Amino acid sequence: MPEREPLAGGVDDVDEVTRAVLTASRLLVSVCARSLSAVEERVTLPQFRMLVALSTRGATNLVTLAELLHVAPSTAMRMVDRLIAAGLADRQTNPDNRRETLLRLNEEGRRTVQEVMARRRAEIVAIVERLGPQQRSALIGALTAFNEAGGEPSAAAADDTEPYHLGWTDAELGQEA
Repeated sequence: MPEREPLAGGVDDVDEVTRAVLTASRLLVSVCARSLSAVEERVTLPQFRMLVALSTRGATNLVTLAELLHVAPSTAMRMVDRLIAAGLADRQTNPDNRRETLLRLNEEGRRTVQEVMARRRAEIVAIVERLGPQQRSALIGALTAFNEAGGEPSAAAADDTEPYHLGWTDAELGQEA
């Protein structure tokens, strides 16, 4: 790979920064795909996003789930049917409204989310460990600023027991900030 000349005047070149971010996003998409490889026979990436949504929200009705994932309710229903057939989720009657069905993860679904996220974290740790201390520090600063500019909430710490965020702001999730 050819070495690039340093940016004249610092990192003010929006195109250069954009290309670096796009390259990093390609790496992260690859990490995400590999983290799903052990369950890819049962779960697609969109279905995994649904598992994460159910992990984050708990029992959820179909319309809310479709809105969270930005898909049509009919698409969400097909995804739910596949997750139920794969033994990762189930339906239950809403105890507060017997006409409404709630969708939720079962134990196997929770275990699947935890395992995929653990594999993802381990692969990212391996990449970060290849960086020197100054590079790590610079990366923290740059990614924190980038995430804040994009309105992205911080990821959970390794020992955090809270559910994983989908990557949408609390306002988009319909929650109080």
